[in-house]
Amino acid sequence: MTFDELLGNVRQNDELQVSPDWGQGRATFGGLVTALVFEAMVAKVADGRAMRALQVSFVGPVEAGVPFCVSAELLREGKAVSQVQGRITQGGEPRLVCLASFGGGRESAVRVEPAAAPQAKPVDLCGALPHIPGVTPEFTRHIEMRWAFGHLPFSGKGGREMGGWMKFRETPERMTDAHIIALVDAWPPALLPHLKVPAPASSLSWALEVVHPRPQMKPDDWLLYRATIDQAGAGYGHIHAGIWTPDGDLVALSRQTVTVFG
Repeated sequence: MTFDELLGNVRQNDELQVSPDWGQGRATFGGLVTALVFEAMVAKVADGRAMRALQVSFVGPVEAGVPFCVSAELLREGKAVSQVQGRITQGGEPRLVCLASFGGGRESAVRVEPAAAPQAKPVDLCGALPHIPGVTPEFTRHIEMRWAFGHLPFSGKGGREMGGWMKFRETPERMTDAHIIALVDAWPPALLPHLKVPAPASSLSWALEVVHPRPQMKPDDWLLYRATIDQAGAGYGHIHAGIWTPDGDLVALSRQTVTVFG
């Protein structure tokens, strides 16, 4: 199923099942399951309140091909801000827990323009990460990535930066916050170029902030992603990232705590 079809399913059903073509190792792609929970969460919020911040804890892997339940609860609705909790349970156990803050615009004298987007090679000059069955994660058949910063995973070349251009291979009808969530999480941890051979790695926690008013984006636009390692050691890494439109407008900010072995 396409990403849009899966979003449509979560709007109509509390119990879902995702096929292995959205897999990421032994789990279902984290960006997809987070987007599905987000879609249930946003349905609880009053109109006119955009998602400002999302915190995700990946409690355990959501297994592909096994039914799971998606739930959302409105914790508080204030004059301008709504707080919502979302959850995935599978086999009677929590697998993913989210908290999101939604807020309407406010009158304010404070206005600071975002820092300029990084310079990146044009998409056509960047190497693609192809979908190779049994080698690259299965979900990459749905999301395309072009390398512009840093080195490939397991190259042993190290560095602090990694990223490039990204978009859905199946063009969605429109670009929503749920689509942004999935795209941002598609990139592997920026720690992996430090390894010379494949080793397990996964997100422990993830925080995403979407900038509003959100810049204009066409459904087939390439978005630019650049991640920077702040620190890594003892099997954990701390990474921050920015996401921009092709015109250089800031879309979102991301921060991850990653576990890595090897």
